[in-house]
Amino acid sequence: METPELLLLGAFALDLIFGDPRWMPHPVRGIGWLALQTEAVLRRTALPLRLGGILAVLVVVGGSAGIAGLLVMLATKAHPAAGMAVAIYLMYSCFAVKDLAGHAEAVRQALDADDIELARKKVSFIVGRDTAALTASGIALAATESVAENSVDGVTAPLFYALLFGPVGAIAYKAINTLDSTFGYKNERYLEFGWAAARLDDCANYLPARVTVLVIALAAAISKLQVYDIFQAVRKGARLHASPNAGYPECAYAGALGVTFGGGRSYGGEFHNSPLLGVRAGECSSLTIRQSVRLMRMTAALFLALGVGVRLLLQAII
Repeated sequence: METPELLLLGAFALDLIFGDPRWMPHPVRGIGWLALQTEAVLRRTALPLRLGGILAVLVVVGGSAGIAGLLVMLATKAHPAAGMAVAIYLMYSCFAVKDLAGHAEAVRQALDADDIELARKKVSFIVGRDTAALTASGIALAATESVAENSVDGVTAPLFYALLFGPVGAIAYKAINTLDSTFGYKNERYLEFGWAAARLDDCANYLPARVTVLVIALAAAISKLQVYDIFQAVRKGARLHASPNAGYPECAYAGALGVTFGGGRSYGGEFHNSPLLGVRAGECSSLTIRQSVRLMRMTAALFLALGVGVRLLLQAII
């Protein structure tokens, strides 16, 4: 059987080439379905909501990882090539480099064409804020922030867990991330039920978010962006973010690009004022979106290359 490193490289290459074709069966959609079905069953019991949420996490994360491992094992028993194909497909489904870049580029192209309405529509696909009244700079800010924020949970964190635990690790991480996206809201419905999902997602992203800052800095140096400002921005602003992890990549991108993230934005008609992240007062533009996409791609490639290098070095030593 091929080495795990080659399987991971193959999965990454597939994502760069094909992205996420909507017609293909996707494990993450299956995980989302399982999460909703599990919630429905547990809410019909007399269990306290927080305990129900803990059980939901155990069922969905454990079930997703177990099914992934079983699929690889059964396919390998049928034929080693089938096992490799399943392992590659499971990891490939967890990466989002091409899709993240494609969504951001669609916003940039609309801005470059001076089609503000189309740009608002395109950016609404990747952000949760209200977009109907966004100016061109507000649209560019939203798109650039989205690339920065999703560079961890859509790119480096799945790579991190795939490097450590192969396809089972990548799928387990995507299950955790999907649960947080499904249950991790601080509203009346999910404040208690979603507590475990949100906490586990925070734990799962803790190391990847911080390691990613270092790789972003290396990518920024290669791309001739503002390397020193990355660390200044992270030191000053990462802990101001509402998320214990998202502030790290967002500050790193803001520092590298010489812009400021955060400020006022509207969600569901309600105004929110987010902390300002970054050390320079630059304004986002279509150029900033292009630079953020390049930085994300470079960061992903370096993260994978360094991770594979560390694995091979450890294997040689041990």
